[in-house]
Amino acid sequence: MPDDKTNSWEVRAAAHTLYGFTDLPTIAERGTVVLTGGHGPYVRDVHGREYLDANSGLWNMVAGFDHPGLTACAQEQYARFPGYHAFFGRMSDRTVELSEKLVEVSPFEQGRVFYTNSGSEANDTLVKMLWFLNAAEGQPERRKILTRVNGYHGVTVVSASMTGKPYNSVFGLPLPGFLHLSCPHYWRNGAEGETEAAFTARMAAELEAVIAREGAETIAAFVAEPVMGAGGVIVPSEGYFQAVAPILKKHGIPLVSDEVICGFGRTGARWGCEQYGFMPDAIISSKNLTAGFFPMGAVILGPELADRLQRASEAIEEFPHGFTASGHPVGCAIALKAIEVILDGADGEAPLIENVRRLTPGFEAGMAKLAEHPNIGEWRGKGLMGALEAVADKASKTPFPGTLSVSERIANTCTDHGLICRPLGQSVVLCPPFIMTDAQMAEMFEKLGAALTKVFDEVA
Repeated sequence: MPDDKTNSWEVRAAAHTLYGFTDLPTIAERGTVVLTGGHGPYVRDVHGREYLDANSGLWNMVAGFDHPGLTACAQEQYARFPGYHAFFGRMSDRTVELSEKLVEVSPFEQGRVFYTNSGSEANDTLVKMLWFLNAAEGQPERRKILTRVNGYHGVTVVSASMTGKPYNSVFGLPLPGFLHLSCPHYWRNGAEGETEAAFTARMAAELEAVIAREGAETIAAFVAEPVMGAGGVIVPSEGYFQAVAPILKKHGIPLVSDEVICGFGRTGARWGCEQYGFMPDAIISSKNLTAGFFPMGAVILGPELADRLQRASEAIEEFPHGFTASGHPVGCAIALKAIEVILDGADGEAPLIENVRRLTPGFEAGMAKLAEHPNIGEWRGKGLMGALEAVADKASKTPFPGTLSVSERIANTCTDHGLICRPLGQSVVLCPPFIMTDAQMAEMFEKLGAALTKVFDEVA
C-alpha cells in the first residue's frame, strides 16, 4: 500500500470507508482501486490507468459507462421532476409507464409491480408479500422459503437467509424457516457414474422429500436464479426446471424466478426463465433493469399472486410496506430507456440483446480454449456470463488449498494488466458488458489467459 504520509486516494479510502465482499489481505497489500471515470466497457482510476471491466461493474453496467442516451434521459428527468415516492396514492407518471412496460415485457399476460432500491430489497419484499397474503387467507403457518445452496438472493436479513452461502453464519443466519436444497451443479455435485439425467432426477426427488418432511402447507415459495450468478455462474443441470416446476405446482407452492442477474438479456433471452423454458409465478428484477445507471429493484407478480395480494391488501385497506425511493421518477425514466436500449434498440442503434447473441459463440469458444489449461477443471456459462473453475488436479476435480487464494491471485494479476474480472471461490467469473466488440473480447481473453499462465506457473 502507498505510504500513509502521501494522503493518497488509496490511503483515504482505507481510513474512512468500510469494504463489503472484499478480500482484506489484498487491500492491505495492494490498496483500493479508486475509479473516477469510464467510457464504453472501460473504467479509469485516479492515476489515469484504464481497465477493461469484464464484470460490467457488478453484472449491471451492460450499456457501458458513458451511454449518451441513458445519461441524457437521466438529465432530462432530473430537470423535469427530480424525485418522488409511491406512497399514499401518489406516484410519478414515469412509475406508471414503467409498470406497464415491465408487465408487457414479462412472461405474464397480466400482473402488478412493486418497486424497491435493490434486488436484496426486492427479495425481502417478496417474502413479506407471501407471508402477508398467506396469513390473510388463513394460512399463517405457510412461511418457509426454499432456495438452494450457493444461490444468492441478497444481503438484508431475510434475503441473506435466502442466500445459501456459508459466510452468512457469522451473522447468525439463516433465520428459522429458510431451507437450502442442494445446488444443481452436475459437474461438481454429481455422484461417480451418475448421468446428468439421473442427477436432475435426484434433485427433483430431494425437493419432493423436503416438501413431504416440512409439509406443503408450511412452504410459502421456492425461489431460484435461472443461472446462479454469485454462486459462480452455475448453470442448472439439463431439465432441472422442467423437473421441479411440476412438483411445486402439484403442491401449490409458488415458483419465483430471481432474475436480478439473468433478466434483460444476460443469458441471451429477455429472462432466464424464458431461456430455460419455465413459467414462474413472480420475477425479481434489478441490475440490468436500469443498466446500472440508477439503484432500482422490482417485484413483478404474475396474475394469481397479484390478485391474491390485492385482496389481502383490500381487507386491511393497505399493503403496509414501502421505501422512500420506491418508484423514483428518475429511476423509472432510466429503466424505460434501458429496456428500450437492451430489448428494442434506441437512437438508431440495434438492440443490445442482439449483440449478446452475436457475441455468445465467440465468448463460449474463448472460454472453452482457456478451459484446455490443465488447471481449469470446468468452464460453464450461458449467454455473456461464464466461469472458469481452477483445480489442482483436473482428473479428480481436486481444488487448490484455500490458503493459496488462487482465484484472488488471478483477479489481481488481471488488474495489473488492465482487466477487471471477479474471483468467486475457486472460480474466475466473466460477465462483460453487452456493448463489447470482437476486439475487446479478444483483449479480455488475451489478458485473462496471460494471468492464468502466470498464476498457475506459481502455484501448480
